[in-house]
Amino acid sequence: MTPPRRSLAASAALRVTLTVAAGIIVLSLSAMALQYRITARALETRQAEVLSADLSGFAQFYEQRRIPGLREAIEARAALTDGQEALYLLQDRNGTTLAGNIGDWPQALAPAGDLFAPAPLQEIVVGGTAYRGVARELPGGFPFLAARAWTPVTETLSGLRGTILWVAAGLSALALLAGWLVARAVVGRIDRINALADRVADGDLSARLPGPRSQDEFGALERHFNQMLDRIEALNRATHRLSDAIAHELRTPLNRIRQRLDRLQGQDADVAAIREDMAGTVRIFDSLLDISSAEAASGQRPGLVPVDLSAIAAEVFELYEPLAEDRGLSPAAEIAPGAWVLGERNLIAQLVSNLLDNAIKFTGPGERVTLTLATGDRHRLTVADTGPGVPEDIRATVFDRFTRGARDREVTGHGLGLALVQAIATRHGARVSLPPVCRGFAIEIAWPPLPRR
Repeated sequence: MTPPRRSLAASAALRVTLTVAAGIIVLSLSAMALQYRITARALETRQAEVLSADLSGFAQFYEQRRIPGLREAIEARAALTDGQEALYLLQDRNGTTLAGNIGDWPQALAPAGDLFAPAPLQEIVVGGTAYRGVARELPGGFPFLAARAWTPVTETLSGLRGTILWVAAGLSALALLAGWLVARAVVGRIDRINALADRVADGDLSARLPGPRSQDEFGALERHFNQMLDRIEALNRATHRLSDAIAHELRTPLNRIRQRLDRLQGQDADVAAIREDMAGTVRIFDSLLDISSAEAASGQRPGLVPVDLSAIAAEVFELYEPLAEDRGLSPAAEIAPGAWVLGERNLIAQLVSNLLDNAIKFTGPGERVTLTLATGDRHRLTVADTGPGVPEDIRATVFDRFTRGARDREVTGHGLGLALVQAIATRHGARVSLPPVCRGFAIEIAWPPLPRR
């Protein structure tokens, strides 16, 4: 049976890889965010230091020569500094510009703070460029302005944020790609083992993983898996050989005893009873041989040919319908046509016979026995009755050999019918289940359909 293909989206390998990648991305972004904060603080500190140096120089000139010295210092600094980099302005009490690189005092900017103190900084916008600096009013009513452009800092930080976002997107894309590649490689290796497990579950104990083994953990797992299957197959063969040997060896002396009983005279009743017991024992051995034979061939394709399950079920039901009516039962069948499967006709007929025989045997007069066959993704053959059902204490072991309920001890049988049904179903890759019913007992066999050509 071909196992269903696993989706990479549901792969544990993909989840683990993406989880590790997500952790790496988070750590990387955290490191970049920290670097961003350090860079932003360094740029702010540098601008503040440059502005503080400017103010310190202006203070020295003011202390030496007051307004004339400050005016000369501002003119010299303004001649060397672009207005896009810094602003310098000194006006008199009438608003006339004495020195600087701008003509007018910025609107809505009020002087505040101590004379040449580097704080508090004020936000200033001139010509679309943002500045940070100080606005003071010197003694005598002289407005003074010194500021450094802040737009380069914000542009640098904006570019850095964009870089971080692109790096995050690239890392995410690489994480998804790496996760997909790793998951594809890992899922491929796991699917090999799952496919083998599915074949073994269908009864093919001879299945093995082909190809050379790698030296990694998956290679070791494949070697251990094959070694385990070798051991299981060897034990299974030994068990089958033992069962076959016991059945063959015991059937021969039993047949000899039957021949000797034929020569006894005068004890017909005792001889008949012994003969019946021996016939039942031979039937047990025959059933055990059939079970062992079906189990030994489980999962093997040779010997299986296309057969019409619908026709077989209808033929067997016709044979058992009169028997059910003689016992006062109400037999019914609903068989969908065209249920073709790959199988052995005789074994399938034996399976259906055992199911109907059990249903009729353990169901009292006036009850109902039904056989249904529905086609679909699996052809489902169901035999149900409205009898007393299976005791709960043996429901879990109903397919084990020699399993019988205490209330059924008086009914002829040996508890091998359902064990043989299980073995034949496994031989054909079919699944046996006990669907819940309101009354009685039901057993369902889900057959893999014959692939359409």
